[in-house]
Amino acid sequence: MKRFTYSVAAAALVSTLLGGAPVWGQQPTGTTAPAAAKSTPPAAAAKVNVNTADEATLQSVKGVGEKKAKAIVEYREKNGPFKTVDDLTKVKGIKAKQLAKLRDQITVE
Repeated sequence: MKRFTYSVAAAALVSTLLGGAPVWGQQPTGTTAPAAAKSTPPAAAAKVNVNTADEATLQSVKGVGEKKAKAIVEYREKNGPFKTVDDLTKVKGIKAKQLAKLRDQITVE
């Protein structure tokens, strides 16, 4: 029983040092979690639609610079929308290796 008493005392001390937050990780009743602890999806998770994006938006994709963004828009205007992400290899300067790096950042929906 003595160990239990020490454990409770230690938990109370830790709780006090943490500003009264529960040691067990539960949020006290009637309070909200801090903003940093809330789960929010990262903005980078949103994919860029290469069929509707302008040059500036395309440049926000990691690996697409000014020239490639311009080439994508020009190809799309000349040939119509991309049917698949793989169609981007038809754009001058985009090879399969680079497309593999872009694939998780783009969509054609």
